[in-house]
Amino acid sequence: MVVHAPIEGKASKLRLDISLGSSLVASQEIDAGASATFIISDPELWYPVRYGKQPLYKVKATIVENGEDIDSVSKKIGLRRAELVQRPLKEQPGTSFFFEVNGIPLFCGGSDWIPADNFIPRISKERYYDWVKLVADGNQFMIRVWGGGIYEEQAFYDACDELGILVWQDFMFGCGNYPAWPELRASIKREAEENIKLLRHHPSIVIWAGNNEDYQYAESVDLEWDQNNTDAESWLKTDFPARYIYEKILPDACRELCPSVYYHPGSPWGGVDTRDPTVGDIHQWNVWHGTQEKYQNFDKLAGRFVSEFGMEAFPSVKTIDAYLPLGKDDPDRYPQSSTIDFHNKADGHERRIALYLVENMRYAPDPLEQFVYCTQLMQAECLASAYRLWKRQWKGPGREYCAGALVWQINDCWPVTSWSICDYYLRPKHAYYTVKREMAPLSVGIMRREHQHPNPQNKYSRIDITTQVQIEIWGSNLMLEDLEVDCLVRAWDVETGEETYAKVVHEKLLLPKNQSTEVIAMDVPMQKKGDEGRTVVAAYLLESSSSTSSKDVSDGVTTTPSQMGKKQLARYVNWPEPLKYLHLQKPKELKAELSGDGKSVALSAEVPVKGVAVESEDDAVRFEDNLVDIVPGETVWIPVRGASEGTVVTTRYLGMI
Repeated sequence: MVVHAPIEGKASKLRLDISLGSSLVASQEIDAGASATFIISDPELWYPVRYGKQPLYKVKATIVENGEDIDSVSKKIGLRRAELVQRPLKEQPGTSFFFEVNGIPLFCGGSDWIPADNFIPRISKERYYDWVKLVADGNQFMIRVWGGGIYEEQAFYDACDELGILVWQDFMFGCGNYPAWPELRASIKREAEENIKLLRHHPSIVIWAGNNEDYQYAESVDLEWDQNNTDAESWLKTDFPARYIYEKILPDACRELCPSVYYHPGSPWGGVDTRDPTVGDIHQWNVWHGTQEKYQNFDKLAGRFVSEFGMEAFPSVKTIDAYLPLGKDDPDRYPQSSTIDFHNKADGHERRIALYLVENMRYAPDPLEQFVYCTQLMQAECLASAYRLWKRQWKGPGREYCAGALVWQINDCWPVTSWSICDYYLRPKHAYYTVKREMAPLSVGIMRREHQHPNPQNKYSRIDITTQVQIEIWGSNLMLEDLEVDCLVRAWDVETGEETYAKVVHEKLLLPKNQSTEVIAMDVPMQKKGDEGRTVVAAYLLESSSSTSSKDVSDGVTTTPSQMGKKQLARYVNWPEPLKYLHLQKPKELKAELSGDGKSVALSAEVPVKGVAVESEDDAVRFEDNLVDIVPGETVWIPVRGASEGTVVTTRYLGMI
C-alpha cells in the first residue's frame, strides 16, 4: 500500500498511521511531500455483502512541526482486489463482462441510482444510509450512479463501503453531445481529477464509466464516430467532439490518479455498437421503450451485462395520499386525474402502462388501491422475469453469458409514478420483494415454452400442427460451495384447486457453486390434454437426504407443503400466461394470521391465488417479503417488523375485484 498526502503550506514532517478498529497496524513518519509504502501482512479483506465482511482500515495523515501535531485528516479504506473480466466465451460469440472481487466472480444483481431528492441538501447522512441498506437488504450487490445525476456525497459512498455494495460510478455526462472547446476541456479535466481524488479511496467503487448513453445518442442522430479512428485530435474536428472527453481526458485522469479501477468509456459501450449484446454492457429498453416487447421474452433480450432496464409502477397509495392536497378526500384521487398524471414525467406513460396492463391481466382503474396494486404486480412480474432469465445465463467458468442486471431504478427524487422499485419515502413497491427473492443465495426458475410441430406430410398447412407446451426448470446457486438438492414438482388446476401432480423429478441433483444449472424440461403436468392454460406448476428445491449443508440458503419464503417432508431451500410458482386468460377463483378461505409474537404473518388458501400482498395502515409495520403466490396445501410465512398486538393485516390479490 502506497500512501501520499499532499500538503498545503509549509511543513517538514508528516506522520501516517494505519489502524483497524482500535488497533494500530502501522505507523511511519516521513518528510513532507514524500510517499510511504506500507506492507500489511495477513490483511483483512473487504468483500461485497454476503460474500464476506467489510473491514475498513483508517489511514490518518498528521502534519508534524517541531514535535507538535498541526493538522490531520483521516480516510477509511478497504483492501480488496477488484477486476472486470472480459475474455472469450465458450460456445457463444463475444466476451464476458463480469466483476471479480478477491477472486470471486459475481453475478451483479443491483440497481441504478438517481439523486434521492430534487433539493440535494435535504438528503441527510442517515437517509443515504437507509437507502443503501434497503439495497443490501434486498439481496442486491451493486449500485450504478447515473451520469445524469451528481457525484454523490461522501455519506453515500461510506454507506456502500460499510454495507458491502459495489459502485459503478458514471462521470456526469448524460444523454447528449457535449461541446469540447479548449477552455471547457480544461474545466472537465479539473472536475474529473478533483472527483477522482475525492472518491478513489472507497473500496466500493469498482468501475468508472465515461457517460450515460452519449454514444447511444451519437448513433441515434448519426454523428461522425469511427471506432477504428484512434487519432484523438481528429475527433475534435467532427460533430461528435465529446468523444475526446470519454476516450482521452477521463481515461488519462483515471490512469494517473486511480489506475487500479477499470475505466469504461460509457454506458452502454462495447461491440459493433451500443446495442451489441455480445460485448460490454447494454441498456435494454425494448421493454417499455423501443419496440415495447413482452417482458416474458427477456431471455431473448439479454446482454453480457444489462446495466439498465425497467418497468413503471405507481407508488404506494400512502404516497399518493400524501401529495394530494386533500388526501383521501381529494376529488383527484383516481389514476387518470390531472394531479396524479402530473406526478409522472415519462413520455407516453399513460399508453405504456395501459399497454402492459391490458396485455397481461384483468384490471380496472377503480378503486385506486386495486389499480395501484395491478401496476405494481405488473412491474414485479416484469422485473423478476428479467433477473430470473438473465441469471439463468450465468452458467459457470467460460459461460458467463450474462453477468449482471441493474434495474432502472432503486429510488425517486420526488413522490411520483416511475420505474423505481421503492418510492420517494423508501416504501418498497412489490417489485422490490420479487427481485429480492430472485437474488437469493439459492433460487429455482421455471419457463413455460410452446413448441409447434407441423405435420411432415402437410407442412404447408397452418392447421395440421401439433402444439407441445413444456416447462423448463433450473436452479441458480450463487453460493461459494456446491449443493446437493432434490427437485419436487407439483401442479394444480387453477379453477378447482385440485392437485394434479406431485413428484420428485430429480434426486441428489448437484448444483455447482456460483452458477445456474438446468434441472429438467418436461411437458406441463396437466390432468388431461389441453389443460395447459389452467395448470399452475410449482418447483421446490429441497435439502437432499445426503446433503451435509446446514447453511441457511432460504429464498425468504418459508412454506410447509404436504408431501414435502424435507427442508425447503427454494420455491417458485409458475402460472399460464397471459394471466388475463385465467379463470381465477376467489378463495373462500384466504387466511392471513399474525403470529402471537407479531413477527410473522401466515398465509394459506384452498385454491391457487396469484400475487397475495399483505398490507397495514400502520407505516411502522414493515414486511420482509411480499407479493407471494399461494397454492393449496401449504402455508407461507412472511416475516414482519414493527407489528404489535393490535396490528391489523389485510390482503390484496389478483382477481379480488
